[in-house]
Amino acid sequence: MTIRLVLAEDQAMVLGAFAQLLALEPDLEVAATAVDGPAALAAVREHDPDVLVTDVEMPGMTGLDVAAALQGGRTRVVIVTTFARSGYLRRALESGVSGYVLKDAPVDQLVDTVRRVHAGQRVVDPALAVAAWDGADPLTDRERDVLRLAADGLPNGEIATRLFLAEGTVRNYLSTAITKLGVRNRIEAAHVARDRGWL
Repeated sequence: MTIRLVLAEDQAMVLGAFAQLLALEPDLEVAATAVDGPAALAAVREHDPDVLVTDVEMPGMTGLDVAAALQGGRTRVVIVTTFARSGYLRRALESGVSGYVLKDAPVDQLVDTVRRVHAGQRVVDPALAVAAWDGADPLTDRERDVLRLAADGLPNGEIATRLFLAEGTVRNYLSTAITKLGVRNRIEAAHVARDRGWL
């Protein structure tokens, strides 16, 4: 049985290497590749692969956003990332991701993960599983939404417009997030939240 894959990675050299290595396996077929989130989602919808192998951080949509958009569908998702961050793994599992491995793992481990995920198993790199429990995400969904836009440099008024909130409500969300994270300002709050994989 051939396992059909779509690969998504925004670094062309890494994407090419993954495609070549996985294509060497007799039971794996790379149906398409993508360099950003929207292209990955489109490729999955066009090619209906068995497994999507995707990076977390990509332009347009993250790998986690793509996984969430595909949740409940036929295609299983394997995240391959350089980030052993607690928040990413939690969000990945919430988004229906079936496999989660680090990029510096041996290619045999990635191939094994793809096969096991295709067989219906959930596979998480043990080092990532340990990292997942090193700190709970204290932020609410709304606080994350506001911080994400603040991290992009948007003023409170623009954040309020985009999220259909009052400007005072945005200030309250930012103030609460800053307090929860024990930092001095919104930039530090966004940096800490992003570094921990909560954004």
